[in-house]
Amino acid sequence: MLALVTGASSGIGLQYATQLARDYHCDLLLVSNQEKELNRVAADLAATYGVKTVPHFADLSLNDAAENLHAWCHENGYVVDILINNAGVFFFNPYCETNMRRIELMLQLHVMTVAKLTRLFAEDMIKRELTPEEAAQRICGRKRKRGYILNMSSMSAWMAMPGIQTYNASKAFIYNFSKSLWYELQPHNVGITVMAPGAVDTALFGLAPNLRKLAVNLTVSIPPERLVKRALKKMFRGKKADTPGFINWLSTPMLKHTPDWILFLAQKKLAQFMH
Repeated sequence: MLALVTGASSGIGLQYATQLARDYHCDLLLVSNQEKELNRVAADLAATYGVKTVPHFADLSLNDAAENLHAWCHENGYVVDILINNAGVFFFNPYCETNMRRIELMLQLHVMTVAKLTRLFAEDMIKRELTPEEAAQRICGRKRKRGYILNMSSMSAWMAMPGIQTYNASKAFIYNFSKSLWYELQPHNVGITVMAPGAVDTALFGLAPNLRKLAVNLTVSIPPERLVKRALKKMFRGKKADTPGFINWLSTPMLKHTPDWILFLAQKKLAQFMH
């Protein structure tokens, strides 16, 4: 199988590429706007796991990025079995102080590019006919589908949080878009899964090591390796959506009823990350 992973040169995208190669023996089409890092990752994964890797440098925030990437795959004969829409950006800033280009970049990358890539590659998957050998193949205990799509949302999709208003709105689009498409694609034997994690255990927010460890133990935060392992299993098993962590899952319905004083306190605490 060939997996296309966006944002594959670092972070969670690199984890997706690594685990798809290591655990599922997938060939990889790796897409990123970090050309040097991308080429190094592609070479390392090919050498380590013996899979074919193709690095493709692209800026997915451009208006025609999805169409160009899809056309490039067709021109080069790449048949994508798995699409991982992982590329994304994050910033904390008051909306009226945010540069217009940054707003456009986030919305283009999280909304339009995800929607277009899903549309283009899902159509290809729907038209595909599996060989008898492929149809008999089982992945994570389930029969192989014609294709798989995994989109990355966030728990912030349910939050009215000042400072990340564009981010959480775009993640809400991804979540509802993906869940709705699950019903449309099911009759065609094509799977789509959306992951909505809470905090991911990285150094992004500058927490002390003991606090990071506590957050992981409480399942409020999840290590990137564990997140990706879980996400791929959910995808291959045909799950519609998933929010890792019992506390996160339990608190999701309450997020939209968060008292205003908590939101203002959070805004004050997060202000240190404003640029």
